[in-house]
Amino acid sequence: MRASLLLLPILAFAGALPAQTRPAAAPADQAAEGTLQQRQPAAETGRLLRVQVLLARARFSPGEIDGVAGSNQARALRGFQAARDLPVTGELDEATWKALNENAAPVLVEHRLTAEDLGGPYVDIPEDMMRKAQLDRLGYTSAWEALGERFHASPDLLRFLNPRAEPREGATLRVPNVRDLPALGTAAKVVVDESDATLTLLDGNDRTMAQFPVTSGSEHDPLPIGEWRIEAVVRDPTFHYNPDLFWDADPSHGKATIAAGPNNPVGPVWIDLSKPHYGLHGTPEPRNVGKTASHGCVRLTNWDALAVADAVEAGTPVLMQK
Repeated sequence: MRASLLLLPILAFAGALPAQTRPAAAPADQAAEGTLQQRQPAAETGRLLRVQVLLARARFSPGEIDGVAGSNQARALRGFQAARDLPVTGELDEATWKALNENAAPVLVEHRLTAEDLGGPYVDIPEDMMRKAQLDRLGYTSAWEALGERFHASPDLLRFLNPRAEPREGATLRVPNVRDLPALGTAAKVVVDESDATLTLLDGNDRTMAQFPVTSGSEHDPLPIGEWRIEAVVRDPTFHYNPDLFWDADPSHGKATIAAGPNNPVGPVWIDLSKPHYGLHGTPEPRNVGKTASHGCVRLTNWDALAVADAVEAGTPVLMQK
């Protein structure tokens, strides 16, 4: 299978791109090495990559873009289908594929890396919360992690797309085209659906503006079902760790303040709710969103949490439902 099949037909982008970003050329006629190719044929990776990027551009987030079919992609497809009055299956049928491809933006672009993209300096993040509290900032652990967050993608996918590239300032990488997503505006309401593991932003006419996968609650810390409101949006927050609030906390732990940063337990933003100790927030583990339990709060990928933060304000109502 030729690696050039990875991209599939890439349509011309209807609009100007930033000067440092341009549509990517097809990969060289040589098989790329990497984890994704070992799991599935390059053509299937290309098809699923296109689906996920187009869903993200339509503001139905698939979570971490990885070119592999999964539960978050199915959630995004169901939301997109419902919003377009299509049969809601979570499957990529012909009508859904046609509707997605009305967006003529290229799936991949070439991007020249800046120091900001690389997100240094890098740190080793310990697992233990008390050791985390000793760090001045919980930054990225590597350039690939920083770039994954920058382009809403798994580091594995970025390595697969750029098998011979080194992530350094001035280098050009092939990346998902997600840096110029359409602005959302201000949401009238937030709905968190526990059964579907989604957070939906609604406008004043109850129409869907955007949908994101979430992790919400667990057997020990259930999602607080009911109507709440947003109290505040705190960017680059510190995390006030209180082991008394965590059923699985180490009994030797005491209260501690965890420094800000993308690998902070709540990521780059905390959206405080009127329910004490509960909020909407990011996570240092984007691949687990929608797949593992939380301690009662609503966890999104860092980039999705920032998108929600941009669309809400103090007083925005939040409905949490089963």
